[in-house]
Amino acid sequence: MPGSSPPSLPGSPVPSPEAREVPPASEIALAVGDAVRLVGVPPYLKTADPMPMLRPSDLVESDEIGHVVEIRALGQFAVRFRRGAFLIRRVDLSPVEVPG
Repeated sequence: MPGSSPPSLPGSPVPSPEAREVPPASEIALAVGDAVRLVGVPPYLKTADPMPMLRPSDLVESDEIGHVVEIRALGQFAVRFRRGAFLIRRVDLSPVEVPG
């Protein structure tokens, strides 16, 4: 029935409407051109080149903002940072609001 909420189990907490409106950052869809920041620094970075290479993780600063340039399979995104483009998992990225 349109407009009705799904049934809940007895004793289960019912989330408030505000809690249902804002999904966690890991569930927010990213598109090409979006600004992102690394949530955690992985032990290494994989380049987004046709022949990928592993690079040290210190090539990307923790406060550096990158831009999504390509969406890859298995939840990976090619993100261009100041020192190159790297394949990053979605769970390691956080969307950023860029002023202007």
